[in-house]
Amino acid sequence: MTSESPKKYGHWIDGAWYQPEQGHYQITDPATEEAVGYAPEGHAAEVWAASRAARTAFHTWSRADPRERAAVLERIGDLISERAAELVPLVQAETGATLRVAESAQVLAAADLFRRYARGALEPDTVPLAPHLVTESPLAPGGLIGAAAVRRPMGVVACLTSYDLPLANLAAKVAPALAMGNTVVVKPAPQDPLGCLELGPIMKAAGLPDGVYNVVTGSGPITGEALVAHYDTDMVSFTGSTPAGKRIAAAVGGQLKRTLMELGGKGAAILLADADEKTFTSALTAVGSTFSFHSGQICTAPARLLVHRSLYEQAVAGLAQYARTATVGNPLDESTIVGPLISAAHRDRVEAYVEGARQQGARVVAGGERPAIKPGFYVAPTVLADVTPDMAVAQEEIFGPVVVVIPFDDEDEAVRIANGTPYGLYDYVYSGDTARAWALAARLRSGTVGINTAQRHPEAPFGGFKESGVGRDGGSFGLHAYSELQSVVWPS
Repeated sequence: MTSESPKKYGHWIDGAWYQPEQGHYQITDPATEEAVGYAPEGHAAEVWAASRAARTAFHTWSRADPRERAAVLERIGDLISERAAELVPLVQAETGATLRVAESAQVLAAADLFRRYARGALEPDTVPLAPHLVTESPLAPGGLIGAAAVRRPMGVVACLTSYDLPLANLAAKVAPALAMGNTVVVKPAPQDPLGCLELGPIMKAAGLPDGVYNVVTGSGPITGEALVAHYDTDMVSFTGSTPAGKRIAAAVGGQLKRTLMELGGKGAAILLADADEKTFTSALTAVGSTFSFHSGQICTAPARLLVHRSLYEQAVAGLAQYARTATVGNPLDESTIVGPLISAAHRDRVEAYVEGARQQGARVVAGGERPAIKPGFYVAPTVLADVTPDMAVAQEEIFGPVVVVIPFDDEDEAVRIANGTPYGLYDYVYSGDTARAWALAARLRSGTVGINTAQRHPEAPFGGFKESGVGRDGGSFGLHAYSELQSVVWPS
């Protein structure tokens, strides 16, 4: 960041900055505890203004030629890449991410998503159905009837994004929504909304019509609640905690709005006894990403290592060594692997989970103490052994650099433990026999299962079973998520 005074932002509504009536609140750098900037404090009237702008813009944007939408989205992606030198420091400072994560997993990932859905705007939206011979009915004469299933835009989409990867999460919602002809009102997480606001002028410069992209922010629940409940929003796309997702579902149930919700996770990495040295190392590296990727603030993290008892102590020792050698420190330092958590409150929450596990008899084999680094909201990479499946640290999403290791004796027990939480977002199986791993994956109640890898496929559908979410996005499935099927029928 520069030495200039932190910027005060307005909401981004109808293609212009909209000064808040209730002032601003501070966005804090998790590493320095200093102000990065000031976000607008929102209230219901500003949400309504944004929703009206989106509704008005929908009538023209939804009817725009798909090639026009594609060109605008492509240009948005290009401008984000061109302005990465400005965006990366801002996103890094407000999220506390390392520079590598801020650049590759945030800014450049967002640019790639807009370019991906520029192509998506040109994907076929019509599925022709074979003519069907039907008999006469009281409603119509019989004959040969043709039909097609056509994807139509939902309308105005309320996009509520998470604080872990705010820019990438926003792009994953907004890009497919715009590609399908929807307009959006975005409510970013209160902790780090500034990068999302900065996209407003970028989108305008790319040629996006006013009102198609709107952003309202707020430090409390009022802004999001008003947006979710507003009659001018036709769909709610939310990424965040399961309790918040349940509140949204209850709020929109009376209106029967479409929801797309990617909620919490408690990923299990199952390490089978047949793992060779390469597979064993790969499993520990994947589980170690819970420490190294944004300090464990990622919903897909393999935060539970379920390991066959014959490999248990070896896995605990290896993971503990990994944790002890992961450098904790300033995210601007290139040697840093584990940066700060998003806030002091979240740091305290993570530490409370570790202390609770210690009191319940878990063995702290690495971490467990607050690093002697000031300022900043740091938690040491922590490995907990001798954890039982019923402990809170094995059941609840911690969202920090904490891994629990649990032994099992056979596959049935491993499946019971893996499936034994309310979540089902992303699990992993590590085995020397990929056919065995494939069969085991079918028994896991999880939206995604990685076999011998923690890598994701960008075109695969993404979402959760159970309390980890509703619906799927990703690739062409994202286009489906932000559209409604209309059947068009005619006599042949």
